[in-house]
Amino acid sequence: MIHSILKDKPTKLFIILGGLFITNALIAEFIGGKIFSLEKTLGFTPFDFSLLGEQHLALNLTAGVLLWPVVFIMTDLINEYYGMKGVRFLSYLTMALISFAFIAAYGAIHLTPADWWVTANIDKGVPDYQKAYATVFGQGMNIIFASIIAFFIGQLLDVYIFHRIKLFTGERKIWLRATGSTLISQLVDSFVVIIIAFKFGNDWSWAKCIAIALVGYSYKFLVAILITPVIYLIHDRIEVYLGKDVAADMKKSVMTA
Repeated sequence: MIHSILKDKPTKLFIILGGLFITNALIAEFIGGKIFSLEKTLGFTPFDFSLLGEQHLALNLTAGVLLWPVVFIMTDLINEYYGMKGVRFLSYLTMALISFAFIAAYGAIHLTPADWWVTANIDKGVPDYQKAYATVFGQGMNIIFASIIAFFIGQLLDVYIFHRIKLFTGERKIWLRATGSTLISQLVDSFVVIIIAFKFGNDWSWAKCIAIALVGYSYKFLVAILITPVIYLIHDRIEVYLGKDVAADMKKSVMTA
């Protein structure tokens, strides 16, 4: 049975794309607790600007944004060859696995630590390893909930917009359906996660929520444009791997489903 599965190129491709989709989404959630300065990382002075009355804003982003572009690319490619059902299946599965991962992390945090382990890294500047562990892996439940909901809404919206655009463009203009669907879905995603986590969760003002969401979205907007050539490159490699006839049949079946 396994041999027939692995010999079937469309099935094997779905496993590979799905694995990359889920892995990057899951890791992005866990590393997302770190906020980094994009300007300092690139070696220049941070911006200092105002937006909607919020002062001293800069490009301080969650580390999760480093991996989300991979999820965007996988979403568009899975959409292209496996359609709405393929992306929805992986989105539901990813939500379940992210939830399970955070439950597992919550359980690990509350295990009673060995005495020697708590102080094992004092010489590295970590006086209480248990507190450090809990801080890194124990993100607030409101943030986790907001992130999962935003991911789900963003994915469903991306799928819908992608296929609506493709109905008008056909096989032409991959950049329009891939980049266009990402830009719109990530705009909604950026606002949903901030509003749920910080407006309802921490009572931020609407001005602050909108300002922070727009700063984060500006980065996603730029990345969505920059990764467009990557989508074309991978798309071409998939066409070669599957063969033109098989690829054409898969895309046709997606549009007629």
